[in-house]
Parts: sequence; structure tokens; C-alpha cells
Amino acid sequence: MYEVIRAVASSDSITSLFALAIGFAVAGLCASGYRLYGNHFPSFRLLQIGPMAARFAAVPLLIFSAPFLIMRNMLRARLQRPRVEFIMLASAIVILWSLMSGTVIVTALQALLSV
Repeated sequence: MYEVIRAVASSDSITSLFALAIGFAVAGLCASGYRLYGNHFPSFRLLQIGPMAARFAAVPLLIFSAPFLIMRNMLRARLQRPRVEFIMLASAIVILWSLMSGTVIVTALQALLSV
């Protein structure tokens, strides 16, 4: 079974799939950790409220938790019947964002563990 997977999938595609999964997991972890601390999920309004230092501190949190927030907002809007194009666009954004943030995390872990 594993030989078939190795024959079909290259190491780059497996690494990309792993980075995508890590990106989704870290997005949920960041949002859930903030909810544990603040009793509510983070939102993009964090960039508009509070002192300037708190706004700057919210940027990394929002960068890594954005895929979770976008999908949560899309699922909430699903009750109001959004158009299929918006759902597909949000899904594409979430997938690409998770892939990029997961790639950053995997690269950082590889750099830390190789030292």
C-alpha cells in the first residue's frame, strides 16, 4: 500500500499536504487558545480596538488564525444562504492561507530542529 503512495505522490506534494494540515491545525489552535484566554474567538476587529501595542500584538495572532476565522464566518453566513461563488472563494483563500502559514511553520521547525 505504501509503495503505491510513494509511486504516485512526490515528496514535495506530501510536504505540501503536511504543511496544509499543519496550517489548519495551528489556525484552530491559535483561535482556541485566544478563546480560552479571552472567552471569545478573535476577530479582525482586534486591529481597530485597544492601544496601539495591542493592535500590533494582534497581527501575528490574526495571521495564523485567519483560516479558522474565515471558515467560521463562512459557516455562520451559511445560515443566510450565501452564494456558491463566495463559498468557493472563501475555501480557496483558506486553503492557500493555511498552506502558506503551514509552510512557514514547517520551515521554522526544520530550521530549529536541524541546529
